Amino acid sequence: MGNFKGHALPGSFFLLFGLWWSVKYPLKYACRKNKNACYLGSRAGFQRLEFVEGIIKAVFALIGMVAEQFVPDGPHLKLYNYEEKHWDHLMNWQHATMYLFYGISGLVDIVAHGTNALPVAMDRMMLSLAVFIEGFLFCYHLHGRAMLDVHVHQLLLFAVFGAAVCIFLEVFFRGSIVLEMLRTSLCILQGSWFWQIGFVLYPPNGSPEWNQTDHTNMMFLTMCYCWHYAFAFLILAVNYTIVSWAVRSKVKQSQSMEMGLLKTPERDQESEDEI
Repeated sequence: MGNFKGHALPGSFFLLFGLWWSVKYPLKYACRKNKNACYLGSRAGFQRLEFVEGIIKAVFALIGMVAEQFVPDGPHLKLYNYEEKHWDHLMNWQHATMYLFYGISGLVDIVAHGTNALPVAMDRMMLSLAVFIEGFLFCYHLHGRAMLDVHVHQLLLFAVFGAAVCIFLEVFFRGSIVLEMLRTSLCILQGSWFWQIGFVLYPPNGSPEWNQTDHTNMMFLTMCYCWHYAFAFLILAVNYTIVSWAVRSKVKQSQSMEMGLLKTPERDQESEDEI
């Protein structure tokens, strides 16, 4: 959708997944180091999370495809207008194609983690391809558009292709907290930048429009893009700190309980010796 909602919708999806991953992967890393700290530290526990994540991803993708096709000014599954002899709403079709590949990625997650039919690494491979397809489509999404419009979408491509490469590396280095956190930061960046694009190109509530040919606007938005990434790292740092503190607190609590249980038999033995 070439409007504010059309950018807010994918932005919200990416932000939700990025925020979830910013909690999930620090938790997974902390539980790996302290296996007795939480139930989810088991391999089976995180595999269930991956399965549920695949379902949510597929549902989000389906919502996106339906929204792109059946909004009032959408194509309604009509690809070519034979009366006027031209392609119909290709921008919506490109967005729907992007959602399609994320939906396939969700289905692969479900099969890979719910059955033994696929290698587990296929989930990262398919997600990497889905992110690459997103960037590939956006490369040919900007022809003939205003300078500022092209620039904000080109900035988005850095996050998209960076994430695609990062996820592809996870196929071979699965469980690397560094790659997982890098992917999370780029996902949050994508989400927040989609929202920023919406505010720049389609200002809501009658806000003043941006000058599409002013070079200083390009300079500011490039700097703003870096601020968005700094904000993504801030979110990662805060969530990592909170999760690590919570796991350490649970470890100390478990150790205190174990020490208490050990002292009780010792006291019983001392009482028997006195008798």
